Amino acid sequence: MEKMRADARRNRAKVLAAAEEAFAADGLAVPLDDIARLAGVGAGTVYRHFPSKEALFQAVVLERIEQFAEEARKLATAEDPGAAFVDYFVRVIKQASLNRAICDALAESSGHAFKAGAGSEFREALAELLARAQAAGAVRSDIDGDDLRALIVGCLAVERYAPGSRHLVRVVVDGLTATPAAHAASAPASTP
Repeated sequence: MEKMRADARRNRAKVLAAAEEAFAADGLAVPLDDIARLAGVGAGTVYRHFPSKEALFQAVVLERIEQFAEEARKLATAEDPGAAFVDYFVRVIKQASLNRAICDALAESSGHAFKAGAGSEFREALAELLARAQAAGAVRSDIDGDDLRALIVGCLAVERYAPGSRHLVRVVVDGLTATPAAHAASAPASTP
């Protein structure tokens, strides 16, 4: 594969940024010409990089999921694994909730972004943050990566259907936190 020229890379980045903004606001209904105008490039530039609106949409989702994974990898060595995990968890929910495409990609493991490998990279990086927070005693030990993904999807649904209900996401975060009460609630009941 031939390396892209610097100006072509810049134009592609402008198109992706403009498309993310446009898709977040208007979904797939936004015309490609509007995205080109927002990016400050011609429609031909958009079509040269992305043969269809669906291809551009998938690229936007893929890029955002890759950014989430990269951020999680950077946090893997944080001094306070518990705080890093909780802050990241809340930030992903907040950022993803602003873009329906991202919500859908995180909710559906068979989505295009996940087929491209970004989904598994995101899950692996998130699992590493979770494991470090659990090892530090900050997050309950009975949660695994699949549980965490389900909680993220649930929180995104809360954000979508009850916007501004930040306290509901806080309830989930409090439930993840390793406290004696949380451990007692998650422990199997003893039989006499």
